[in-house]
Amino acid sequence: MEKRILFIDCSMGAAGDMLTSALLELMDNKEELLKRLNNIGLPEVNYIADRVSKQGITGTHMRVVINGAEEAVDEGEHTAHIHSHNGGHMVHSHSSEHTAHTHHNMSDIESIVRGLNLPENVKEDVLAVYRLIAEAESAVHGKPVTEIHFHEVGNLDAIADISAVCLLMNEIKADKIIATPIHVGSGEVRCAHGILPVPAPATAYLLKNIPIYGGSIRGELCTPTGAALLRHFVASYGNMPVMSTEKIGYGVGKKDFERANVLRIILGSSFEENNKTGLTSQGQVLELSCNLDDMTPEQIGFAMEVLLKKGALDVYTTPIGMKKNRLGIKLSVICKTEDGDKFIHLLFEHTTTIGIRENLFSRYTLDRSEESINTNFGKVQIKRSYGYGVTKEKYEYEDLARLATDRDISLEEIKKHLLDPDFK
Repeated sequence: MEKRILFIDCSMGAAGDMLTSALLELMDNKEELLKRLNNIGLPEVNYIADRVSKQGITGTHMRVVINGAEEAVDEGEHTAHIHSHNGGHMVHSHSSEHTAHTHHNMSDIESIVRGLNLPENVKEDVLAVYRLIAEAESAVHGKPVTEIHFHEVGNLDAIADISAVCLLMNEIKADKIIATPIHVGSGEVRCAHGILPVPAPATAYLLKNIPIYGGSIRGELCTPTGAALLRHFVASYGNMPVMSTEKIGYGVGKKDFERANVLRIILGSSFEENNKTGLTSQGQVLELSCNLDDMTPEQIGFAMEVLLKKGALDVYTTPIGMKKNRLGIKLSVICKTEDGDKFIHLLFEHTTTIGIRENLFSRYTLDRSEESINTNFGKVQIKRSYGYGVTKEKYEYEDLARLATDRDISLEEIKKHLLDPDFK
């Protein structure tokens, strides 16, 4: 089955306008989409897509012009609060009169977004991204979400960036979005709350359980807006999967660094059903494990049940030999990367361990479907798995067990005659 894959190269971080620019480059109908963006209903906001070159790489730089003016990028021009933008710092003066500099709360944001000329599912994406930002700000500042007032990310140019990315993602309709580990930059950044380390606290919170790194480049490469958009849309992080490339888009940032300030997005396809392009990872998962030698089987069984009920992808035990020749049990939990903190807490809470190991693995899975079929004994659920040139079928055990119990016959008899046309 052919699947559309969107791969985002975050080796120079991510910002809302750079994501918008790269996504726009993937489109065949760029002019039409640019016109749509300029008619979504943001007052006095105008999107302008410029073709620019950065250290030999040509791409698109999306400018958001408000009331005919674009924000200045020279930090020496103002001493007011600074808006993270383009992998650099956009400066806002408190003397500005236009609405781009109004500080909004979540209720204001929702009112603005609900009134935009966008499909309803796109509006929901925009609001979901803002809720992520609100949650991060709430955690960082120790205030309820209802008391959070957005500074940089509440301004019209940020609303424009987030709306544009959500609309373009909706147009592409990728089956899966994958990104590299995110380069966040290093050093310090000035913002509305003062001088903060890179990544800024809200950005760091948004990137929890996502692979990031600092590097030698001084400056903020991943903005809060970029981090929230990646968190909302990206399914997994790692190397580029085996895929057939169709289009490549380059989103160019305004600031200059020793490396080209460019975000690259590749649109392609994988052929998992026929395995034409090789194996493709379905994302990354965490394995959390601990060694136990002082818990009863009942206690371990209870802990396993709790972990599975809380959403673990898999839980299993392995018999091991431990120090002092003690026999022990290794308890392992497979979970989604974003659930790592939750399951670390659960392992400490429900086991006697005082230490947990963590491994990050790529995961390969078959696509699955279920349907109910009529058999000689009644309805039975059948599970089908397919992909990589393989197809498998399996009857639901609980259904077979119920039928065998009701008729007082063995499971083997049930399986043997389930679909037998001569059975009476």
